[in-house]
Amino acid sequence: MPVWQRIYEEINDPNFVLICAAEDTGGEAAAGPIFDAANPTYIQVVDENHLISSAFNFVNVPSAAWIDETGRIVRIDEGTYSMIHSFGEGEQAISFGTDVYEPALKDWVAKGADSEHVQSPETVANNIRQHSSDQQKADAAFRLGNLFRMHGQEAKADEYWAMARALNPDSVNFIRQNLTLTEEGSAGETFREMMGEYISAGRDYYRPLDIKA
Repeated sequence: MPVWQRIYEEINDPNFVLICAAEDTGGEAAAGPIFDAANPTYIQVVDENHLISSAFNFVNVPSAAWIDETGRIVRIDEGTYSMIHSFGEGEQAISFGTDVYEPALKDWVAKGADSEHVQSPETVANNIRQHSSDQQKADAAFRLGNLFRMHGQEAKADEYWAMARALNPDSVNFIRQNLTLTEEGSAGETFREMMGEYISAGRDYYRPLDIKA
């Protein structure tokens, strides 16, 4: 978040609105301190039921959509890391993220529809992941699990969260949300091992960026 605050300040355009949504069932209690520590001046919201991820069918965070002044989506569903991150050392080292997203975003804000990074309506439509019936059921099960947890029914919550995972096993959001309830958190060893498995298998939970350095 501090990096995005820097980017937001550097863009410094009153017509550019940055909205950051924390997908966290812990609500304000979990996400609020993170926002407060970053002290961002852009818009922040807490999305306890992952409604934004469901609406855009995002499978992991951070993901984003670019929406122009007419309300049209001009890019969607990408790994929106603002820089390259690295974990571990030697053979256990894992790197992810990119350095090309930030300049592409700045180019779009400066040039609008003339930016080379604006995608055609056909490309955007093809990049929107279609919701299968099972994915829609998974979203409903996930929210039911959240409701049960809110009312202290942990066993029922776990049952419906497991159902959501089974119905939509590709949702990294569900996996990471479960991990927030553990001591290691959503970016701990389990998540890094999962990332390593994805990389080793040549799988992408993010669509490869079509932005060149």
